[in-house]
Amino acid sequence: QVQLVESGGGLVQPGGSLRLSCAASGSFSDLTMAWYRQAPGSQRELVASISSGGITNYPDSVKGRFTISRDNVKNTMYLRMNSLKPEDTAVYYCNAAGSFGATYRIFWGQGTQVTVSL
Repeated sequence: QVQLVESGGGLVQPGGSLRLSCAASGSFSDLTMAWYRQAPGSQRELVASISSGGITNYPDSVKGRFTISRDNVKNTMYLRMNSLKPEDTAVYYCNAAGSFGATYRIFWGQGTQVTVSL
């Protein structure tokens, strides 16, 4: 079992920066980690992912502005968000996925609100 707790959300002006953190309990280093976001009335979408080996992936909407990283000693994942835009406003969710024996499992955090506005 893995529990995920996000922090670092808040209100920021357009062009500003935020860093989100996701603290994980339990086994972490073998898991693929990701950040998703969901705006009101929209589907949840992938923001960034990082494999257990450190390979990262971003959609075009955030590429060059967001950076995902992980610290396997601290069992923590981060999302650095720069040049924030109003359309980045959403609830951001931490996600972890991996195999536990013969079972593939997916875990979610409770989400943290990011609001980009004047």
